[in-house]
Amino acid sequence: MSEGSKGSSLAFGQVVIGPPGSGKTTYCHGMQEFMGRIGRKVTVVNLDPANEVMPYQCAVDIAELITLPDVMENLKLGPNGGLIYCMEYLEANFDWLQEKLAAFKGHYYLFDCPGQVELYTHHDALKNVFAQLAKWNFRLAAVHLVDSHYCTDPGKFISVLCTSLSTMLHVELPHVNVLSKMDLIEQYGKLAFNLDYYTEVLDLSYLVDHLASDPFFRNYRRLNEKLVEVVEDYGLVSFVPLNVQDKESMRQVMQAVDKANGYSFGDQEHRSLEALMSAAVGADFHFTSTLAVQEKYVQSQDKAVEEEVMDL
Repeated sequence: MSEGSKGSSLAFGQVVIGPPGSGKTTYCHGMQEFMGRIGRKVTVVNLDPANEVMPYQCAVDIAELITLPDVMENLKLGPNGGLIYCMEYLEANFDWLQEKLAAFKGHYYLFDCPGQVELYTHHDALKNVFAQLAKWNFRLAAVHLVDSHYCTDPGKFISVLCTSLSTMLHVELPHVNVLSKMDLIEQYGKLAFNLDYYTEVLDLSYLVDHLASDPFFRNYRRLNEKLVEVVEDYGLVSFVPLNVQDKESMRQVMQAVDKANGYSFGDQEHRSLEALMSAAVGADFHFTSTLAVQEKYVQSQDKAVEEEVMDL
């Protein structure tokens, strides 16, 4: 097998990235199960050397090559420096990864990546790994997970927008940003705007105005205005809401990723998907509707407008 090619056939997959606690491993588990139900052969590759508990069926594990605890102990590095070293070590051992992946030819790949933000915003090791996979005829899309609770804090949401944009520009892959844990969003507080405002990243001047009501952020209004201008000028950032226990939500994310990396499934997979979406919910899948969250905010917004009209 030559260095520049993995063969004449294409391989498709996702690199699942995002900050710690955003739900990357849970996403890989849910997507592996969801795709398996429609007949897609899925191989999960764990590239996180700190990931010791994996609920999914892991076919390739970086722990066979290197682990974060060993690096921290032997090289006296902290967790951040250790993760960077592990990714540089993986980059220096492409042959190991190539040999492991060759055993699953014809599969769809999910790469569960580490949760260190620096690896996706300015460090080159993982970016180079993704570029090498492309040389092996992998057609990948980056799935960038962001915890949806950041929507409840305008300051944090602006930070998330900047991080997402920086990641998109640095990683250089077709990109799908995902707001994860949508089923838990109400536990963190009420949204200032309708959910569409956050997923479609609409006029961000309203977000700056909302921040100005906080005495702390009022002093940084000019800075926030410039930050949102950068995000809006690029016009790249938008989000797909996700609840991994909602099959409609999983379908929407899967189709967004398939569109991004160019994957096209056949009639049999299409029929299996239609059957899954129309089937009654089984005891082993506790699906709820992500759309119910959005509908609640729409209804509450409509009610507020009605009350204002009545007051007039």
